[in-house]
Amino acid sequence: MTRFPRASGQSTGAHPTGLGQSMKPRQLIMMGLGSAIGAGLFLGSGAGVQAAGPAVLVSYLIAGTLVIIVMGALGEMAAAHPSSGAFSTYAEKALGPTAGATIGWLWWGQLVIVIAAEAVGAAGLIASVWPGLPVWLLALAFMIFFTAVNLLGVNNYGEFEFWFAIIKVAAILAFLAVGVALMAGWLPQSPSPGLANILGTDGFAPAGLGGIATGLLVVIFAFGGTEIVAVAAAETRNPQRSVARAVKTVVWRILVFYVGSVLVITLVVPWDSPALASPFAAVLAEARIPGADVAMTMIAAVALLSALNANLYGASRMIFSLSRRRDAPARLQEITSRGVPVPAVLASVAFGFAATVLELVFPEKVLPVLLNFVGSTCLAVWGMVLLSQLILRRRAVRDGETLPMKLPGYPWTSGIGLALLAGIIVIGLFSPATAVQLGSTAALIGVIALLSRVAVHRKQRTADPARMS
Repeated sequence: MTRFPRASGQSTGAHPTGLGQSMKPRQLIMMGLGSAIGAGLFLGSGAGVQAAGPAVLVSYLIAGTLVIIVMGALGEMAAAHPSSGAFSTYAEKALGPTAGATIGWLWWGQLVIVIAAEAVGAAGLIASVWPGLPVWLLALAFMIFFTAVNLLGVNNYGEFEFWFAIIKVAAILAFLAVGVALMAGWLPQSPSPGLANILGTDGFAPAGLGGIATGLLVVIFAFGGTEIVAVAAAETRNPQRSVARAVKTVVWRILVFYVGSVLVITLVVPWDSPALASPFAAVLAEARIPGADVAMTMIAAVALLSALNANLYGASRMIFSLSRRRDAPARLQEITSRGVPVPAVLASVAFGFAATVLELVFPEKVLPVLLNFVGSTCLAVWGMVLLSQLILRRRAVRDGETLPMKLPGYPWTSGIGLALLAGIIVIGLFSPATAVQLGSTAALIGVIALLSRVAVHRKQRTADPARMS
């Protein structure tokens, strides 16, 4: 393995990293879809409908607007300065090394916990179809398999994720086709429900504005993961062009898939139906398609595993970048001759393997507690993205720098994004469960920021012995 010289407080974008650049634009696009289209759509969308009724579509449009702004801001920075540290690197450039290290470690911590949850969650779904299979053993098998995939090299990983995500996209397109046929009355065994479920006795917004707000909190967390596109930019050919294309494509595809799917669900299934625990299966059940429950359970498992694959990639590159900037152990910046950061990959899957043991000893008890700490991490990451973009764009204008991609409407667009984020946080404080989650995440950020500040101070003293007293 090769260990590169430690970087100073500068961003990794100014130094050769040794990572490969063989990821193709189509793979980058599908990675963004693979990380964002997971359990949040296949399972969580039902919770949003139950909270807001058909008016959850408003929640999706608000959250979608925020995603477009955040991805535009992130794409602007990634196209100009591609880096495996992505928003962590940009936060360091804009706000200093403590901010960069804090957001980098926070995101890495979120992903390693989510990786474990996705492995256990996918195992649980498959075990529900074949009860004889132990959940912990399936989760262990998934962790071993995807660790191997991520050790093969970025091109092999990218190709695998491309086809993995294709399965989900094909499933959603088939679902939308069934929904259209059902609404049009083209299925002889299933009469069209018409608009009764949207404009019936309960109305469009049966839970009022409070329901829309609650639905918004459910929806916003489902869009987490799209930022992995920026992390992968450093290993993509022609990153300036590839990132711009991927950001634009991923945004509209996610919105079409999410909004289209939820529109079908709200049209076909009553908003207070218990069947919304598995919304896609509920729609297919209305269409009277045999084996729908099993099919959607397996597709949901595939969705979780695809997201696991993308999140493992993102986590390994983030901690590699932190190591390059001396914010993580130096050994984690070692790479193979094929450009694979093996120690970073292994560090990122370690908790996932431990989680299989925890699941065996404490089934369904440990991971929900851990997920509560990182459930609202995406709000902090997105807020840091928008702040960094505002600062770095202002510097680029001042210095006359030409940007290959620009977020339209600067600075008002970024300001609208920050206002939406602030509103979501305020709304969350009025929901007891979400308030606990926000408080837990805030406490976690405080601890990481304190540790990062101490580490940065020590790093600066080591780099400049004259400062030592």
